[in-house]
Amino acid sequence: MKSKIAEEKILIPRRTPEERRKNFIKATQQKIQQYIKNGSNGDLDLRNTPITSLPDNLTRVGGSLNLGNTKITSLPDNLTVGGWLDLYNTPITSLPDNLTRVGGSLNLGNTKITSLPDNLTVGGSLNLGNTKITSLPDNLTVGGWLDLTNTPITKLPDNLTVGGWLYINNTPITSLPDNLKVGGSLYLRNTKITSIPTSEKIKGEIYRLKKI
Repeated sequence: MKSKIAEEKILIPRRTPEERRKNFIKATQQKIQQYIKNGSNGDLDLRNTPITSLPDNLTRVGGSLNLGNTKITSLPDNLTVGGWLDLYNTPITSLPDNLTRVGGSLNLGNTKITSLPDNLTVGGSLNLGNTKITSLPDNLTVGGWLDLTNTPITKLPDNLTVGGWLYINNTPITSLPDNLKVGGSLYLRNTKITSIPTSEKIKGEIYRLKKI
């Protein structure tokens, strides 16, 4: 004979997918508010959650912020991120104008991003590969590598400084600014670039295969 507890469990209606999704969203929002309540210290991992936006009272992430594979479409104004910011494979199209610094790397690969805020500094690497980026802000500084592979960007900004490697493979860029500074190697495969800035500004090797 089945126990009374077993019988009661059978009678409990199962949650629908929509109910489970709503509960997941609620739990994620509670996680964010608890993070803020605890002083916004450390990392905030929200990857693979169903959120589409962040609350306005999230103005600082002391560590890294992982939003990869979410449906996030925007970030709150006045947000600062001490570590890396991962927005890989999200539908986000722009970043807040007053986001001027990301302490670690910024991953925007496979997004619909088309531009970046002015005077942005990225302490680590900046991944823009396979995006719709059409321009970069003047005076952009990237501490690590910068990847622009497979993007429609047509030129690089003045005073661009890249601490590591610079990838502009498979882009329509035809020339490089004279004041470009690259701390690592320069990858120009499948471009029409024929002129390279003075050698002392490119610290690493130059890899290119001229497009016919």
